[in-house]
This record gives sequence, structure tokens and C-alpha cells, in this order.
Amino acid sequence: MLLTILIENSLQMSTLSQLNPREIYANAAVLIDGESGRVLYGKNERKQLPMASTTKILTLILTLENAGPEEVVQASKRAVSQPKVHLGMREGQQFYVKDLCYAMMLESFNDTAVALAEHISGSVEEFAVLMNRKAKEIGCENAYFVTPNGLDGQVVTKNETKIHSITATDLARILRYCIKESPKAQEFLEITRTKNYQFTDCDGAQSYQCYNHNAFLDMMEGAMTGKTGFTNKAGYCYVGAVESDSRTLIVALLACGWPNNRSYKWSDMKKMVAYGEENFYKQDIYEEKADFEKILVSDGYNKDWEKKKFYFRHTGEIKPWMQKEELTILLGKEDQVKVEYRLPKNLEAPVKKNQCIGSADYYLNGEKIKSYPIYADAEVKKIDIASSLYQIFRFYCL
Repeated sequence: MLLTILIENSLQMSTLSQLNPREIYANAAVLIDGESGRVLYGKNERKQLPMASTTKILTLILTLENAGPEEVVQASKRAVSQPKVHLGMREGQQFYVKDLCYAMMLESFNDTAVALAEHISGSVEEFAVLMNRKAKEIGCENAYFVTPNGLDGQVVTKNETKIHSITATDLARILRYCIKESPKAQEFLEITRTKNYQFTDCDGAQSYQCYNHNAFLDMMEGAMTGKTGFTNKAGYCYVGAVESDSRTLIVALLACGWPNNRSYKWSDMKKMVAYGEENFYKQDIYEEKADFEKILVSDGYNKDWEKKKFYFRHTGEIKPWMQKEELTILLGKEDQVKVEYRLPKNLEAPVKKNQCIGSADYYLNGEKIKSYPIYADAEVKKIDIASSLYQIFRFYCL
């Protein structure tokens, strides 16, 4: 038995504003809901492109999840040979993991990213394996990591050449993981929001001062976090998140101009965040349904019926019920939500009380987003020879 109900969107909004892809400078861009991961707007959002230093958000979260803040990192020859922008560490120089994390994210130092990668995995190549594995776990469909700092790189095999690249959608998914799902989300936010940070090497011989170059943190109210990036091949890139009226909006931009167009990414961020704020609002779409019809249970009987003087009925009955829940999502005026209640026309005994007998499936624009169980409100025992003889005995002898 399938009962379908269309939930009308009752949001009080103006006509849905359109964001013309021509208004967005980035070659590829995406806006997603930070809570659900749903794509709210996209422009070439599945096109795989180089992503420069936005790579470092994955390097940071993997470092936080795999190393303690007080672990000691020793700079290798490979790390110190990284091009600018770099901290300028010397081979053999030692630093604490925590300090290199701040240096990597605030100043986007390339040598610190390599040093952290080697500390965790032993080599850049092995860390790239870890990055790609983590990306798949997060749900990335078209991402390939070669370097921990985002410098252009490639891996050549017999069959193909893979370059360091990602889609805007997958980059946004990684930031969503970093700030919403990772057990180290708070540490990630603390580091990336810090305005300036001072530290020394482990010997205390040299001190360093870092300043946060993410200008967007001061451009828009509610700006949470973000990371810039640039290489000659990637152009300007950015991924960032904004909190607005209990909504979390995440934007990823790839190939958003080349010198002298470094401000294009800020223009795109503002337009896309404004689009999200104007057109998508939180709404609880859960339907508290209590008027289910009773379902017959063949070859069974309810416990209460045993109290009756006479009983030869071979059909019990239960009434479906659901727990009270909350399903809050971002909705636009043109979105359609549909709920389908899937229940059997009848059941066979035995049925236990609170046994799952069906489901309430929620669809957003035709895609299933959530499923809730439907339960039986009572136990129905199965009729057998013993129970039938007992009823005969009660009828004639009691």
C-alpha cells in the first residue's frame, strides 16, 4: 500500500531570483547547503580543474585527525626546497605540528604543508594516497590529489596522466566535512579564523609571525572560514563558508580569473552567498501523521481479545504509528517535497509491538533524502492448535 502526499512549500518568499552564469567570473562554481550537502546553484560544478592552495584544507584536516599538536616535525630536504610562498625553514629544523598548521593556513606556506605530509605518511606520495582515500570517504566523485600544498602536479601511468585537480562540488564537500562532520571541526575553525599567530621552532632559536590572508573573513557578516589559492595553471581559487540566519552556505570557486583579477573571487562569493540568502530558507518538512488506517493481521489475535468470553476469530489488527521527528532543510520556492508512506495492505501473524512494518520516504525534487520507520502499535500472536484448544476450553468450561 503506497500513500503519496505532496507537501506544499509555504515559504513566504519573493519570486526565485535567478543567478546568470555569465554574472559569475569563475570557470567553475558551486553553492551548497552546509547542513545537507545539497547543491543549491552550480556553474560547471562537475568540471575537474586545478585547485591550487585550497588543497590545504584537506591537508589540515588530515593533519589534525592523524597527529597530535605537540608532535615534533623535522624539516626534510624536500620540504625546505619548496618554492615561495614558504616559511623558509632549514633542513633538520624542528617544529611542533600545531605551529606548522597555523603557518600553512594563515600564510599558505608550501614548505609547511610538505613537512606535515611527510611527518604523517613518511612521504608526499604516501600522503597523496591518504588524501585520495579520504576524499572518496567524504563523497568526492572527481578529485585527484598529487601534492599536499596545491602546487601543480601530475602522475603518469601507462594508461593515463592524472593531474592535481578537483570539481567545485567536491571542493565544497571537503570544506563541509572539515567544518561539520570531522571530529576535529572545531580545531579546524579555530586555526582558519585566527587573525595572526606567533611561534618559534622547537629550540626557540627563531621566531615567526603569521597573518591571515583570507580577506573574506572581514568582508561579509557571518563569514566562518575559507582558503584562497593561486597557481599559473589554476588561476585564483577560493572555498569558503558563511553562517546566515541558522543557514550554512558553502561556496567553491575554480579558475576565477588570473592577474590582475584577484578581486573576482570576492565578487563571486558575495553574489553566490546573496543568492543563497535571498532564495533558500530553513523549513521543517516532517509530517506528523497519526491517522493511519488499521492493518489486518491474518492468522493472529490481539492479547486484549483473550479477555473476551468467546473467541474464534482468526484475524488480529494493528495501527501504524511513527515517532515524532524533525526534518529541517533549506528550501527554495520552486522546490517540491513529497512523502510516500509505504505500508502493507495486510500482515501475517506473529507481529511484535513496535515492530517496523513500513516506512515514510521523503523526496526533494524527485530525489529521496530521508526515510523514517513506521511501527506496529500492538502485538498480534499467531493462532495455533494450543491457542484454539484454549479458547474452546474457555467457552465450554469457564
